[in-house]
Amino acid sequence: MDHDELVAQPEQSSTASRRRIVALHDLLELLRSGMLELQGLMPWSSNYTFLVSVQSADLGTYAVYKPCKGERPLWDFPSGTLYKREVAAFLVSEALGWALVPPTVLRDGPHGVGSAQLYIDANHEQHYFTLRDRYPLEFQRMALFDVLINNADRKGGHCLIDSEDHIWAIDHGIAFHEEDKLRTVIWDWAGEVIPAVFLADVERLRDQLDSENSLAKGLAQLLLPREIKALKRRIERILNKPVFPSPGPGRSVPWPSI
Repeated sequence: MDHDELVAQPEQSSTASRRRIVALHDLLELLRSGMLELQGLMPWSSNYTFLVSVQSADLGTYAVYKPCKGERPLWDFPSGTLYKREVAAFLVSEALGWALVPPTVLRDGPHGVGSAQLYIDANHEQHYFTLRDRYPLEFQRMALFDVLINNADRKGGHCLIDSEDHIWAIDHGIAFHEEDKLRTVIWDWAGEVIPAVFLADVERLRDQLDSENSLAKGLAQLLLPREIKALKRRIERILNKPVFPSPGPGRSVPWPSI
C-alpha cells in the first residue's frame, strides 16, 4: 500500500481519489481484524495508550491502541466513552473529505475494547507553532474541524506532519460534548470569514447526518443522541454565520499548550 494513495486529497483527480478509497478500505480492515501485538506504552499520555503492531497475511502497520479500561475518568464526560470519540472524529473527518484524522477503528485488544488508530511516523519536533505559517489553509481547516466536533483539547503537539508533508490531527477523546467546550491553540483566524470551499464540505456533512447512511448509523453507535443533536446545531450555526469563533469567555486554551 502506497502512503500517497492513503493521503490523496479530494481535490485531486478522481482516479487518485478512487485509489485512496481502495487503500483506506484495506487499511481499515487491517486495523479491525489484524493480529495486534503490544509494543509498549506511549510516553506523555494522560490515559493508557499503547503502540501496537497490527499484522495480517498480506499487510502490516503500527497503530495507537487506546483501551477503554485505560481511560482516566473525567467529571464532564461519560465514563468509558473517550475511545468511541476517537472513532467518531475519524468518521466526521472522512465525511467532510478532509483526511485530517488518521484511520481509526473500534476493536478488541489485549486490554479489551478500545480504539486503534494508524500510527503516524512524524517528526515530533514539529507541531502547530512551528508549522502554522507554512500550512495556513490546512490549519484553517483544522480550526473549523475543532469547532464542529467541539474539541476540548487541541494542543500544538496534536498536529503532526508526515514524510509526505500531510498534516494530521490526533487525540480527539474529549470532543463532541453537547456543551461548548472548545479549547484550542488555533485562534489565529478568530473573527475571520470561513472560506466558502470549507462551507461546501460542511453542507455535505449536514446532508449526510440528515439521512440514514453509514455516517449517521456509525455516529449513533459512538455518541449520545444529545451529542449528535449538538453536532447538528454547531453545523447550522457555522452555515448561518460562517465566521471563525473567538476565544472566551472562560478557559479557551488547553494546558500544556504543546
